[in-house]
Amino acid sequence: MREVKVGAKYRHFKGFIVEVLMIAKDSESLEEMVVYKHDNDNWVRSKEMFLSEVDHNKYPDIKQKYRFEEII
Repeated sequence: MREVKVGAKYRHFKGFIVEVLMIAKDSESLEEMVVYKHDNDNWVRSKEMFLSEVDHNKYPDIKQKYRFEEII
């Protein structure tokens, strides 16, 4: 099972690099959210979406399997 690593860097399927700052919880739904830095802004996305596969029907030319993949 894939997991999100705090402090790790990930490549988005469109090519940009992000750094995971923390995992947080939505105060209403308690859904886990990934807080990450891209350029000079902080962003949040559900952990489920962060770990999801690329929609290859919508993006047929993308070779990356997952929306975000850890850079090792």
